[in-house]
Amino acid sequence: MGIPMIVQKVLKDYINLFNEHLPDTIEGLYIHGSIALNAYVDDSSDIDFIALTNRRLTEEDSEALSYIHKTIANKYKKPDMDGVYAVREDMGKLNNAGKYPYYNDGELLFGDYFNFNPITWWILKSKGIKFFGPEIQDFRIDIKPHQLSSYVLGNMNTYWANRIQMAETSIDHLVKMPTVEIDFEIEWTVLGLLRQFYTIKEYDIVSKLEAGEYGLTQLPVEWHDIIKEAMNLREGVKGGIYSSEMERLERTLRFSKFLIDHCNNSVENGIEFVEHR
Repeated sequence: MGIPMIVQKVLKDYINLFNEHLPDTIEGLYIHGSIALNAYVDDSSDIDFIALTNRRLTEEDSEALSYIHKTIANKYKKPDMDGVYAVREDMGKLNNAGKYPYYNDGELLFGDYFNFNPITWWILKSKGIKFFGPEIQDFRIDIKPHQLSSYVLGNMNTYWANRIQMAETSIDHLVKMPTVEIDFEIEWTVLGLLRQFYTIKEYDIVSKLEAGEYGLTQLPVEWHDIIKEAMNLREGVKGGIYSSEMERLERTLRFSKFLIDHCNNSVENGIEFVEHR
């Protein structure tokens, strides 16, 4: 699929603005995330980027960076940009000690960057797209399969487990949310966890829809309806499987706990899903 036309337009305008307000600074731009996975969805996917600069940007650069991103966001309501400003020595780095300018959820921030992790580097190394700059293989990105799966399992038992616990305690509130917000929670949770499941089992990373298809081939049939519900939502198809919001929320929570326990039990029992490559 490559880079969608709208994304190319956004990035070209972004680079022109960057060169105007921070001249002779940017030397590379790289795309990971859904675009690199050939899973870009209009009006939903972000532009996940790493901008390579020839000096480490500081808080003094924040005013110019904020102006650049605000201008792009005002011109293009979608897709949103989401990424970080790094120098060469940061490429492939797992320790995020230090402060980085990064843009997330429509806001320029400066501090620890949460996405210097095995998933980011694995996608960039294996499927990332160079918009311009040095070749990706020129960077020292060396992520092993076991690092990828270990990181994902840890993520399931922290971020995802906490998220599910909070949802359980506030389900009476969740069920009263607008349908569009419930749709998002179901899609994000079910397909997000299935992506983790795929990575633990196959030592690779796929898109949300591909993870859904994989789950239908690997998991008991009792969970197929909630997987199909999440996949339908991802593709813009609404309703038809469940009769109430409470039913589909409860099913989402039950599935989530099942999948986390399934992955933990398999690892604890020493079951190798596939041979290490």
